[in-house]
Amino acid sequence: MLYHYYMKINFKLLLAALFAACFIPCATAQVTVVKQDGLKVYLDTSELNRNVTVGETFKIITGQEKLTNPKTGKDLGFIYHYSPEGKIIEVQPLYAVGQLPEKGEYTAGQEAVITAAQQTAVVSSVPSATTDAAPAGKTLVSNRKIKTYPVLQREIVSAVKADLSALPGEEIAALDTKGNLLLYAEENGSLRQLAEKKLSGKEPLTLSALDIMGTGRAQLFAAVYESKRQKISTLVFDASDNEFKELDSLPYFVKELGCGDNKKIYAQKPFVGGAKGGDVRELAYEKGRFAAGKSVFNPRGSWLTGVNYYPIQTAKKENLVYTASTGKLRLRLDNGKYADSPNLFATAPNRVKYKQDIVPFYPSVQAYGPAGHATLAAVQNTTALGILSESFGSYKSSKIHFLTYENGTLDVRETLELNGFLYDTNCTAVGILAPQVVSGGQTVLTEIFR
Repeated sequence: MLYHYYMKINFKLLLAALFAACFIPCATAQVTVVKQDGLKVYLDTSELNRNVTVGETFKIITGQEKLTNPKTGKDLGFIYHYSPEGKIIEVQPLYAVGQLPEKGEYTAGQEAVITAAQQTAVVSSVPSATTDAAPAGKTLVSNRKIKTYPVLQREIVSAVKADLSALPGEEIAALDTKGNLLLYAEENGSLRQLAEKKLSGKEPLTLSALDIMGTGRAQLFAAVYESKRQKISTLVFDASDNEFKELDSLPYFVKELGCGDNKKIYAQKPFVGGAKGGDVRELAYEKGRFAAGKSVFNPRGSWLTGVNYYPIQTAKKENLVYTASTGKLRLRLDNGKYADSPNLFATAPNRVKYKQDIVPFYPSVQAYGPAGHATLAAVQNTTALGILSESFGSYKSSKIHFLTYENGTLDVRETLELNGFLYDTNCTAVGILAPQVVSGGQTVLTEIFR
């Protein structure tokens, strides 16, 4: 979503050109430097009324010079001097991390300007100058920057990207429809398989990753369903030695919510009767064991795959957003009322037969961006032959819709069309990891930058 700012300048054309060349452009966002770490600088974005995305450029203001007309003495403002141009490499809800091309000494409190990159988060249709909303009846097509990984000859249910092993950098772990847990390292443009483990007799539901043990490496949480025992549980694995070591089996449905440093692992048990999810609790590691704490929120009977909990309406309080059976995303507002989206989101979920019920597990709803100005990324799947009663159905295609809360509703701002189905999505440090299942049971792992 793009925001457009307009500045009325009553100077003559020559002075307008001078402004364009020498002054802070009106399309940039001004922020404050709060920390420097080598080539990295941390920028406070909490006061911005737009989302910052990876790939945007920034410059630190290093000085200013007053500009005066020597004939008239008229004060024309300031000329600003800048650092070399850097790029935004990471975005968190209240700050962004930028990387400079060369070493320089900057101090907390200096101002910087961020300018949107054309190839990132650009929409093909632009709203009118007076509003940031889409024109009535028209969907904005997203041209967000994406990264596509090599095709996997597997049908992937869920995938995560995290620091999982002793190798430098992050690895990708995935869970396929046959119940195989997989570990890959990215090397020279390909994915090299490091480990594989068969989860016998278990139907995969979703995969999460976070270091809650404090080991410096993320643990993997594979939520599965055992049809013979009619039981939902989560298996916990360590992959630090490039092999899967099972650490525990938890009597919960476990799922990660959040992005980057704000990611948390939550757990829920079924209601009595089994078909709906119970209260959500944060999972922790205490006294040598994994344990679920006190109830954090009530998901309205939904399972964690179709839910998020984030300060969407204001920066003061988290809001529950969930996929309703009607197909709408439903946002619970601070006053207890609800805001709805268009009914796009309840088609073609992953389904299991659980205690005589067909239970839908909707694709995850990602929430990110500044608190109170959040963006939701939600999946709309479509089928070629209709939904099979106990399975995922024949795929056709899918879309990821990006929504924001405005004026009492959840409005679709951008839509990214994909080539395959999505069982699930997860959030990386910089984007949304979407495993597209295409024809022949293959999967195209795609990272959509935020």
